[in-house]
Amino acid sequence: MEKLTPQDVLEVLDLFTRVPSLMLKALVIRQVNVVETFHEEVETYKKNLRPEDLAKIETVISTPTPQLQEIIGQAYQEQPVKQLKILMDPGARPFLDRNLEALKKII
Repeated sequence: MEKLTPQDVLEVLDLFTRVPSLMLKALVIRQVNVVETFHEEVETYKKNLRPEDLAKIETVISTPTPQLQEIIGQAYQEQPVKQLKILMDPGARPFLDRNLEALKKII
């Protein structure tokens, strides 16, 4: 996978909607490092990923946060889900930066 697209975001939309929007907003506001909190679960999940899944994750974590938020915003235009709106907000950037950095260390 070379470049992340809004379609890629929509394909994994269920990952975003597993967390209720109110809870996600609280996590974003408090800038919680969710990856660090669930480090063991992420490690276990990683072991079960196919190479192409790992490639997708690497594409996401190598995408600059402003560009990632723009792509999330484009996905939101196609599928207006509250969780996407929360993540595309400029105020979510520190939350995304923190969690993507933590994910880089694991992947």
